[in-house]
Amino acid sequence: MGSEVLAIICGIAAAASFGTGDFCGGFATKRSRVYSVLVISQLFGLALLAGMAVVLNEPIPSGGNLVFGGLAGLFGTLGLAALYIGLARGRMGIVAPVSAVVGAVLPIIVGIFMEGAPTGGQFIGLMLGLCAIWYLAGGGGGASLHPRELGLPILAGLGFGFFFIFINQVSETAIFWPLVTARIVSITMIFTLILTRRQTIKVPWNRQLLIIILAGIFDTAGNILFALASSLGRLDISTTLTSLYPAGTIFLAWFVLRERLAPRQWFGVAVTLVALVLIAS
Repeated sequence: MGSEVLAIICGIAAAASFGTGDFCGGFATKRSRVYSVLVISQLFGLALLAGMAVVLNEPIPSGGNLVFGGLAGLFGTLGLAALYIGLARGRMGIVAPVSAVVGAVLPIIVGIFMEGAPTGGQFIGLMLGLCAIWYLAGGGGGASLHPRELGLPILAGLGFGFFFIFINQVSETAIFWPLVTARIVSITMIFTLILTRRQTIKVPWNRQLLIIILAGIFDTAGNILFALASSLGRLDISTTLTSLYPAGTIFLAWFVLRERLAPRQWFGVAVTLVALVLIAS
């Protein structure tokens, strides 16, 4: 099996993992404080990454790889903060799709400059993938768009895009330790925010804790799978496939919580399937 095929498989698996992690995290925040969910899931993910690095005897990489990991954690956390603030202040139907598409477009542009243009079929698949991300994340609802609403979603998308770009810089032999560095930076920023806002962390010693731990596991797995996908294949393709993660979230919301999906989201699912075929061709 060629590396490009493995990269596509890892990209799709990363999307499924991120989507499941977001579902678990969102489900947990319905009954637990969001800061508690973030801290517990991030700490568990850190322990998991460090443990895997030690068990698999991954050598400690060069300082450059660790710096790239730290930058990924910095931008990823800034993107998440901008997304949460944007969702609190603006309309989810605008904030979510704009941030998702911007987060995919930036690595696509960088990937084309670094690795050259993809094939014609793959390029069409990438464009269809961007359309699918928009519809899966809730875009296309017909709501009017005001320029002042774009600031935070664009900032969030830039944060996520730079996260993908910097994680792509880690080498094939240095996956876990750079991700450990990214997670340490992320946790440090979250704790700083908690202390600044004088929030408290409460561990739910019940079934909720298991759901939060699952959120951390799937989020960590998504990071690992994306790092593998981008090291095995093209950055633009890996990012587009990974950014289809809303499909996993909305599927679980439909299957587990019996939430009704909007027609545009079903359309996004259909476009996703077409995009996957073209990207894999």
